[in-house]
Amino acid sequence: MSTEPETTEDAEPGTPGTGQVPDAVGGDTRAGQTSETEGAGEAPGAEDAGQGPEAEAADADAGETSETVGPDAGAGQKSEAETTDAGAGQVSDAEAADADAGQKSEAEGTEAGAGQVSEAEAELRAQQAERERIEQRKAEKKAPIESGTKLSGKAADLLAAVRAVESGEKPVATAFEESRPAPRRSAPEPERQPQPVAPQPVAASAAPAPEAVRAVRQVLAEGGAPEALAPQVTAALGEGAGEQLRADPWQLLRTPGVRPEQADGFARSLLGAECGPDDERRGRAVTGWLLEQAALAGHTALEMPALLAALAQRGVPEPDGAVQDAIAEGEVLVFQDALEEETGTPARTAAEGDEEGVERPVRVLVGLERYAMAEESLADGLARLVNSVPKQDGSAEDWERAAAAARGSTAELIRAVAGQGLVLHTGGEASLAEPAALLNAAGALGLRAWAAAHGPIGRNRFAALLRRSGPAADVPERADETPAGPGGSPVTTVSGLLAGVEGPGRDADGTLDLDLLVVLDAPQLDVETAALLTESLPDGARLVLAGDPAVLWSVGPGRVFADLLAARICPQVASRRPDPGPLGELVSGIGIGELNQVEAPGKEVVIVPVRDAGEAVHRTVQLVADSVPRAIGVPAEETQVITPGHGGAVGTRALNAALKERLNPGPGRFGGFDPGDRIVHSPTPGRALPGRVVTADAEGLHLSCEGQTVVVPKERVEQSVRHGWALTAHQAVGSRWPAVVVVLPGDAAQALSRPWVYTAFGRADRHLSVVHGVEQALPRAVAEVPAKPRTTRLPVLLAPQISGT
Repeated sequence: MSTEPETTEDAEPGTPGTGQVPDAVGGDTRAGQTSETEGAGEAPGAEDAGQGPEAEAADADAGETSETVGPDAGAGQKSEAETTDAGAGQVSDAEAADADAGQKSEAEGTEAGAGQVSEAEAELRAQQAERERIEQRKAEKKAPIESGTKLSGKAADLLAAVRAVESGEKPVATAFEESRPAPRRSAPEPERQPQPVAPQPVAASAAPAPEAVRAVRQVLAEGGAPEALAPQVTAALGEGAGEQLRADPWQLLRTPGVRPEQADGFARSLLGAECGPDDERRGRAVTGWLLEQAALAGHTALEMPALLAALAQRGVPEPDGAVQDAIAEGEVLVFQDALEEETGTPARTAAEGDEEGVERPVRVLVGLERYAMAEESLADGLARLVNSVPKQDGSAEDWERAAAAARGSTAELIRAVAGQGLVLHTGGEASLAEPAALLNAAGALGLRAWAAAHGPIGRNRFAALLRRSGPAADVPERADETPAGPGGSPVTTVSGLLAGVEGPGRDADGTLDLDLLVVLDAPQLDVETAALLTESLPDGARLVLAGDPAVLWSVGPGRVFADLLAARICPQVASRRPDPGPLGELVSGIGIGELNQVEAPGKEVVIVPVRDAGEAVHRTVQLVADSVPRAIGVPAEETQVITPGHGGAVGTRALNAALKERLNPGPGRFGGFDPGDRIVHSPTPGRALPGRVVTADAEGLHLSCEGQTVVVPKERVEQSVRHGWALTAHQAVGSRWPAVVVVLPGDAAQALSRPWVYTAFGRADRHLSVVHGVEQALPRAVAEVPAKPRTTRLPVLLAPQISGT
């Protein structure tokens, strides 16, 4: 779940299934859902995390009215799902608790702050150290180049808009929109795509110097911008921020939440007659801003034509000159990648084609150095794993004996790992039994074997599966060893592993102290996280990337798992274990583009048609608080609500307000929270930790997050904690609950895609209720709207580095 929460706080609009790069980066683009829309799922608190290109927040009006068993291909059926003689108790309006609960304002910060300072600092510093190692390797090829990160806005409304974004009131796109004369029906506000963890620590100790803030405040005042923005601008620009801003007013775009129109107004006030649309400083700034928006939508680079078109949309008179200026100043990088030939020969770089005297068609890409460095480092690391000989722990006979003791695809997985440094494993929830068997077999052979899941719920579930499936891998105890997973099992979260707060720790060389790493939920790896993982593995280690390729992609840039599956550079083992029961049958059909009606004798699947937003909220609260506990036997605290976006009439904010009113009413004295509230905590951008409020005192808000005690300082509560009865699909990815209520309001149609529906429906273990108001848009999305394309360079970078390809 994210990232955030493994998706990030505010939903940035994202139009599912459009896939055109200009839309992903241009002025009216939408971002938010990360896969279906490329940015969806947010992680509470990740302010600049994952917002996709701008777009309008959608009001999720949805409605549905009766409950029925068996999700018919989208149109809500009208039969009663929970009749009293079926042990379910019919859900009638008379029985319904007033579900139009007044919405309570929540402290939902967009900025992904680190609530738990110690863990956040540890994670960020660990990642910074890894990036330094990456940079050293890259220095042999080219010196690192500073790249600008930029966003956009309006000078007159800068302060109010940025505050709206940071407080979670609005996503970036809507916060900076001009007021419109009349509202129009729009898709529910999709979740903002959390940005990968920034390379520099963001702890309180990194606050800008007071004198630097004063200098920036003076320049802002001269340009008519709100002086209160000074700390943010100083943090974005660093040392000498005042001088930078005076010399180049468009550097204001580097402040999260600011858009080109706002920077233009500031520049006009500061420069007067010298300011013009053809100013090369503006062209460079907008170029970097568009590339940052593209990264938030999942792209690691943009094709040159798409970037030039987006620059023209933003009023840059000479787009080509602007890009060339940005390249010359080192603010962006340009790449020429050879296209794959019709003969099936792997793509090569343009330089390689020239060396052979063969003219090859190429595509010209432009990207930010940050993501280019990560993608190249990832390719290097993967090539090292593929071309190296795995450490020989256990004889070939021992490995074969372990494989022979297993069956089917489990045996295939063990045999593949025995002789390969990199293996891909695909499958649904039931297939997790195979990595568990591998981990147990590797432990019995003496390997230091560990697994890493996307989030704490996935970690705890896999640890329980590992204990049930056999003796856990033998992880040697050492006095200086960092904490293992639940019950001492060799299972961690990816973020905890990289930060050093979970897992085996690092050896004297700085690499992870293990022989085998199984990464679960592999589709959630963005290029930066994947690069850090591969760089952290010692020579001779084995890496298994396991996951369901049909779920939403990562909230950060890249599509690592999908690119690797397409590249076919290593063994791939597809699980033959189907997910059981009606839910497994339903989700499996969605994965191949079919929304089938399934037999659900135990009310495993229930459809609740609704007509409007008010009824959708009413029915959702009724299901969670009454119907599901009474008919299914799953208490409200084990039922999760999933909806397409954060904003709108049926977004997470509205639903959380209504659910709090019904399930845990209270004054919200501490930042809108009371003891017992369900929350989701985002200590760093893209991270989502579900939990509950325990208490609050002078130290801050005390949380219990999957068995871990967390204290969020009061100044960070607004930015990093939000209510968690209702989540977005990207926040929920990597987790499962006994019962799930998926809410599809009427205006959510354009936010739906096959990966979104697959992910949301697949979060349920025992029971799924669908509050259905999108009519035929649901089956249409499943059949016709695949994952939105992302532009990446990983396949091209891998081809020449893998021997024998």
